[in-house]
Amino acid sequence: MNLRPLHDRILVRRMEEGESMSGTLYIPDSAKEKPHQGEVIAAGSGRLLDNGERVTADVKAGDKILFGKYSGAEIKVDGEEFLILREDEILAVLE
Repeated sequence: MNLRPLHDRILVRRMEEGESMSGTLYIPDSAKEKPHQGEVIAAGSGRLLDNGERVTADVKAGDKILFGKYSGAEIKVDGEEFLILREDEILAVLE
């Protein structure tokens, strides 16, 4: 894949959650919410400040992150779904 996010944007692959059961009821995939955590695939060069200085992103490829429910833009590349987020939409880094 040849995709490089620009500026303060981050390319993320959602982490899949296992099948869920609620008591004895099986919850089908169509009723599940999309996971709110993912793995950083690529990060842009950073945010450009008013004085012309560039601040690099706090995350790097391979980091596991948490993000908000309605964050980012969903894209599909080579049949695989990704999410492009701004760095400020990332809530936390999982360690």
